[in-house]
Amino acid sequence: MNADSFKAWRKSLGLKQKDAAEKLGLKKRVIQYYEKGHRDGKDIEIPKTVELACLALALGFESYDGQPLRGSTLLIPAQGTLADNRPEPEHAAREA
Repeated sequence: MNADSFKAWRKSLGLKQKDAAEKLGLKKRVIQYYEKGHRDGKDIEIPKTVELACLALALGFESYDGQPLRGSTLLIPAQGTLADNRPEPEHAAREA
């Protein structure tokens, strides 16, 4: 994620810099640095943890309980939960 895509992410969610900072657990000034791509003449790299938090927020998740994900999962952002999306075994379909 670079400075331009970070800013585009924030705007796509309709967040002000202050709101993005609160949701990501950062200070507003850090958001400003990420969007500029530099601080005091030095390039700033957006940490992978922030990038992944941006993804979670874009998918509608604002928290995670730390439970491991089993198999393939289907994200259901509207409800903010994870649901198991494994197909039923073939023998179960034949028995029905």
